Formats: sequence, C-alpha cells, structure tokens
Amino acid sequence: MAVATTAAIAGERPPTDRYKWIALSNTTLGVLMATINSSILLIALPDIFRGIGVNPLAPNSGGYLLWLIMGFMLVTAVLVMNLGKLGDMFGRVKMYNAGFAVFTLFSVLLAVTWMKGDSGALWLILMRVGQGIGGAMLFANSSAILTDAFPVSQRGLAMGINQVAAIGGSFLGLVLGGILSPVEWHLVFLVSVPIGLFGTVWAYLKLEDRGLRTPARLDWLGNITFAGGLILLLVGITYGIEPYGHHVMGWTSPKVLGEMGFGAALLIGFLFVETKISYPMFRLELFRIRAFWAGNLASLLAAIGRGGLMFMLIIWLQGIWLPQHGYSFAQTPLWAGIYMLPLTAGFLIAGPMSGFLSDRYGARPFATGGMVLAAVSFFLLEALPVNFSYLAFAALILLNGLAMGLFSSPNRAGIMNSLPPHHRGAGAGMTNTFMNSAMVLSIGIFFSIMIAGLSSRLPADMYTGLVAQGVPADTAAQVSHLPPVATLFAALLGYNPIKTLLGPVLTHLPAAHVAYLTGRSFFPRLISPAFSAGLRAVFDFAAGACVVAALASWLRGGKYHYEEPEERPETDPAVGAARDAARSAPVGAGRQS
Repeated sequence: MAVATTAAIAGERPPTDRYKWIALSNTTLGVLMATINSSILLIALPDIFRGIGVNPLAPNSGGYLLWLIMGFMLVTAVLVMNLGKLGDMFGRVKMYNAGFAVFTLFSVLLAVTWMKGDSGALWLILMRVGQGIGGAMLFANSSAILTDAFPVSQRGLAMGINQVAAIGGSFLGLVLGGILSPVEWHLVFLVSVPIGLFGTVWAYLKLEDRGLRTPARLDWLGNITFAGGLILLLVGITYGIEPYGHHVMGWTSPKVLGEMGFGAALLIGFLFVETKISYPMFRLELFRIRAFWAGNLASLLAAIGRGGLMFMLIIWLQGIWLPQHGYSFAQTPLWAGIYMLPLTAGFLIAGPMSGFLSDRYGARPFATGGMVLAAVSFFLLEALPVNFSYLAFAALILLNGLAMGLFSSPNRAGIMNSLPPHHRGAGAGMTNTFMNSAMVLSIGIFFSIMIAGLSSRLPADMYTGLVAQGVPADTAAQVSHLPPVATLFAALLGYNPIKTLLGPVLTHLPAAHVAYLTGRSFFPRLISPAFSAGLRAVFDFAAGACVVAALASWLRGGKYHYEEPEERPETDPAVGAARDAARSAPVGAGRQS
C-alpha cells in the first residue's frame, strides 16, 4: 500500500501546532467573509434598489432581482472545481491568497457604486460576479489547506469550525444586511473591505503551501464543456421560476428548455471527454472511493434539502408572521434575520462538537443521524400553523440547525480524509461544485413548489378579498391573475404589494378600506392559506431529500481515511520514494475501521 505524509511528500517540515491554528483561523475568516456576502443582499435589497432608483417589482426588473440574488452562487458553483484543480497544480495557498485579494477588490468596486437605474443594477450584478470568482478561489482551496495542515486525528474539529463559519456566515449576513442597509446601503459592501485587506495581508505573510503539487496540463476542452454546461443548466433553472406567457412559471418556455437541454448535453459530453484525456479536471477515479462518493451524494442531497430553506423562512416571516405581530413591512427584513438566529445557534453548537467527535468515532453516525434529525425537523415545521407561536418556531429551527451542524462537519471531514494528498484540491473542488450547484437547484425547486401551491389558491382568494373591500371586479380579476412569483418576491423584499398593484384605484375607495388594504393584516391573511399549502409541499420535499441523504451517508462505511505514515525529516532519503509512491498509488488506497 503506497502511503506518504503531506509534509514528507512536499519535502517540508511537518506542520507545527502553531501553523495549523494559523491556517484554521485564516481560512475560517475567508470562508466567513465569503458566505456573509452570499446572503447579505437578501435583507438589504430593498434599500439597494431604492438607492439606485430601481423598482424591483417592475416587470422589467425581475432579471435584476434574480441575478443579484443568484449570480454570486452561480459563478461560485461553476468555477470552484476548476480552481481546486488549479490549486493542486500551482499551489493551494497561492490560489487561496489570490481569492482573498480578488474578493476584496470587487468589494471595493461594489462599495463605490455611483451609477443609478439600469446601469447601476448591471454594475452591481457584474461586480457581484467578480466577487463570486474570489469566493470560489477561497471555497475551492480552504478545505485542502486545512487537510494539509492538520493530522487526520484533528481534521474533523478543523472542518467543523470551518463549516460552522461557512453555514453560520450565511445567516449572519441576514442580520448585518438588515442593520447596515437602512443606515447607508453602500455599507453592505464596504463592511467586507477592511476584513478582506487584513485577511489578504495575513494570508500572504503566514500561509504556506504544504500540499503536494501535481504537474499537469490544463484541460481546456473539459473546462469549456463543464463551464458551458453548468452555466446553461443553472441559468435555465434560474429563469424557470419566472413567468412565461400565460404560464405562472417558465418551465415550458422553449428558451428555458433549450438552455437546460443543451446544458445537460454539454455536461454529458464533459464526462465523456474526462475519460479520454491524460490530465482531466474532474477525477472520475475518485468515485472508486466509497467514502468519497457516498459523502458527496449525501452532501448534494443535504444541500438540495436546505438550500431554499432560508428563502422560505424569510418569506414566511416577512410576508405573514411579522406584519401580523405588529411589524411594519419596512421593518420586517431586519427582524426576519434576528428571529432566525436560533438556526445559526444550532450550527454553532453542533458543528465543532460533531467534528471533534467524528475524529474519534468516524463520520457515519453523526452525518447519518444529522440527516435523520433534519428530516424530523422538517416534518415538525410542516405541522406548525402559519401564524405560529414563536417559541415553537424557534425550537424547531434550532433543531434544524443542530441537525445540519451535526451532519456538515463530519461529512466534509470524512470526504477530505478519504482523498490522496495530491488530489485534495480537485476533490474539495468537486465537493464544493456539487454543494453549490445543489443550492441553486434547491432554490429553483423550492420556489417552483411554492409557486405551484400559490397558483392553485391565491387567484381566487385575492379576487374574493379585493372585491370584498370595494375594488372593482375587473381590477380585482386583473390583479388576481398576476404571476404568484411577484407576490413571493414582494414578501422576500419586505414590500406590501397591494399598494403597488392597485395604484390609482385606491384613490376611489373609502379611506377605511384603503387603510385596511394597505395595512399590516390584509396581505398576510390573503396569502396565508395558499402559502400554507405550498409550504407543506416544500417541507415534504426537504424531508424526503434528507432521508435519502441519511441513507447515502450510512453507505459510506465505517471510519475511513487515506493512510499516512509517521512523519520523517525532510533529509530522509525515503522522501523521494514516498513522493513517487503517492503519485502512483491506486485511488482508494486507504484504511477502513
């Protein structure tokens, strides 16, 4: 069995206790910064659109809204595998350091946005794409850097802390966006600049490339087919939730079907290409490792189950619960972030603990148990009334956070421990690609399920409710047949859409009716029955994905890691032999216990 330590292979001194904590703290800061920025816009969007003078609910502004939300995630999903492979070839720390610098540069460009209207929206979208490139560099290489720095007996703890930062940052971004955007919307982007500058300098000064570099040529054909296929597929999913003609969604649109079909064909072509070339970017042979493929399948399904959850909870809170409990629509974005903090607390509690325990007992019991618990939490959330008791809601999202934290850290550590040192960057990139793509897919699925639920009941409920308040029947009919996605976007943004939808009609209605129609109770009560039906379907889907993820996690087997011998001084003549053996070792050479 061919085995080698990372330090020995690289011809460098073994990692010291001090260095591994430097690596952990810096990569955790980088991942935290990137994930905060992936979600900070969700709460800040109303103030950003007001700042650039664009109405996000206008018919021609839907694309701006979608791309500001999804653009960062999409470009990260597309690039993260390529950048992990480049890290294997040219040095993971080099790629990671460049990611910190790129992310910071585009944060500065976002913070100095001066344009208004359509040009301002396009500038923000393009700069967010640039920020996503930097984020992909950070995501693609942080796990591999940690795996190189920590011994196998401590990787679960390191991955646990790093994963808590990754997942917790997405919820912390909600609160920061709600606090900063009412003060000055530019602060939403400016907040990353000092962190990025500090992290960039610190990374360049302190991080060291201790992994094995794998000389290779760039797989241009693989890059083109993979990037083109994934972009088309994810763009098709993104536009699938927008209305098409007289349809409430775009899944029957020739454009969407063409994008998804051509994207899928390119990805199939990509898999064929990867079997025929000498230096593939996608290491298909890694799927011979049971712990790798089972862990990635579980990660993919878990991301599908939780990816759209944040959006559904925000809509639930902002569109229904908070207005019914005395909060104005303008206040709901901030308070939605605050009321979702128990979910973040669950991650913070369970992530490091489960990572530490998985170092001793293996990933399977914790990752599998976490997914079972997550499925239970979704079923219990489904049982809540739409106008719930907050203590019950807080307890259930805390349970969901604990479950996801219980799963994420051991699962990531189990995947990384199974990889040979010279494939860690590529393997981490593949894992991040699956997870980030699944997040985009999940958002498309969740919104599609919710829109289908709303379209079955909302038109009739809205027509009846508007006519009862004196709105002319023809106006009520017109408004009630508008696409439900506009209602969801309004709730997501903390807008009361009734005033916008009725417009001049309100001037002809009695003052009492106008006050009720545009007040805090009419819109939430109007959409509650239809939203409840959609929400039940969404939670059923999420629970089912978690159950299958639990099964996949169990199939990983017992405690497994790529076996690494005792470390030797760099002067040891066996270093060269270890390096050659590691590169020629059959994929899957490891130890199961």
